[in-house]
Amino acid sequence: MSIEIRNVSKQFGSFQALRDVSLDINSGELIALLGPSGCGKTTLLRIIAGLETPDVGTIHFSGEDTTDVHVRERNVGFVFQHYALFRHMTVFENVAFGLRIKPRKQRPTEAQIRTKVMDLLKLVQLDWLADRHPSQLSGGQRQRIALARALAVEPKVLLLDEPFGALDAKVRKELRRWLRRLHDELHVTSIFVTHDQEEALEVADRVVVINQGRIEQSGSPQEVWENPASPFVYGFLGDVNLFQGRAHEGLVHMSGIELDAPEADDAKDAKAFAYVRPHDLDVERYSPGQGLDAQGRPRGIVARLDRAIVVGPIARLELIPDDDNHSTTQSGEDALIEAQIPAQQFKDMGLREGETLVVTPRRAKVFIDQAAGI
Repeated sequence: MSIEIRNVSKQFGSFQALRDVSLDINSGELIALLGPSGCGKTTLLRIIAGLETPDVGTIHFSGEDTTDVHVRERNVGFVFQHYALFRHMTVFENVAFGLRIKPRKQRPTEAQIRTKVMDLLKLVQLDWLADRHPSQLSGGQRQRIALARALAVEPKVLLLDEPFGALDAKVRKELRRWLRRLHDELHVTSIFVTHDQEEALEVADRVVVINQGRIEQSGSPQEVWENPASPFVYGFLGDVNLFQGRAHEGLVHMSGIELDAPEADDAKDAKAFAYVRPHDLDVERYSPGQGLDAQGRPRGIVARLDRAIVVGPIARLELIPDDDNHSTTQSGEDALIEAQIPAQQFKDMGLREGETLVVTPRRAKVFIDQAAGI
């Protein structure tokens, strides 16, 4: 089942939830709608389901206009964050519920229902819990039962709204892997909403990043990670250092250093923002009079190690640049740089808080401020 979303807008009072959204979803694809709270991702999911109606725009399922088709007629399966299981029913009865309320002509026999439900419980690896009640299950088990119940009616489209949001980190990670394997077996067109970047990048075939009711970027996990289309996407997909500077003819000048920036080839002394991931910073001790690089440019940013957090194989370093490097900002905190190096390197270097270091970006993603002119 393919889905075509065309020019969809939705407003609640004075709040514009979606703004002219268009998106094509291929049959059998697993899509993640990713974005911060309030960006419109759940509204879009509910419009696809038929739980909300767009103010403007259309929804087509495999070429057929379903914009005004009632939710009961769309044949979608819906999995909510908080399971929504019937507490008074057993696991078996919960999964069988959707089959039992079908119109008489479409309703399977009791024998068929029993076979189907047990097959689904085996699929989600919980057939041994068929006679239990939801209160006797763990959070992860309840969510798998909710998924089995959604699949029981053989939906053409499976919609999941923050399906693992109520679970702890370890269970969430296990269920992410499990959902990916399940999708590879069933190939049901699936859309899931999440604000968890790692979840979207790990599970989905394609990630659709939404911000303030608009699609910022749509692409494979690797594409959106390696080639973010906007500053918002870059900042939302993980930790990042933001440096403000000036771009001119393929170079960006920031914090006393220069970096090659092919994306700024046409820039003429334009305001620029350079984004650098913490793991893309080289770290070394500072010694007075450290020289320039081969092009005669300063080799890095001088900064004081304010705090070091060593957890597992990674050392996270929080650094405050010296007084000549005030153009650095990150997460709203002026003059803070975060670098990540292997814990073993941190140990071998014998770094101590309070030391002066030099951090050098290996690569950066530069965005030109178009308002400032090029």
